[in-house]
Amino acid sequence: MPTLWLVDREFDSKGLVRLTYATTDGERTYTKELAEQRLYASGGVTAATEVDEDALEAAAAAERERFAAEAQRMAADHDPDETV
Repeated sequence: MPTLWLVDREFDSKGLVRLTYATTDGERTYTKELAEQRLYASGGVTAATEVDEDALEAAAAAERERFAAEAQRMAADHDPDETV
């Protein structure tokens, strides 16, 4: 399973948090949504996650460069299981 790094975190007005993880080349992503309360109750999110190949999606072309830069920065600055 590939390791993907947290590249984006969005909060909405309904109390949902959308987390986007990406490969260090910015080509593939994995997004999950959690209730904000569940996020805090679980102790937060980790810098990286391992995701089954079948669950990955192609990143939008407009986001690939940004996702690659952020994933590479996260990989350089954090351990995969570090809470961020």
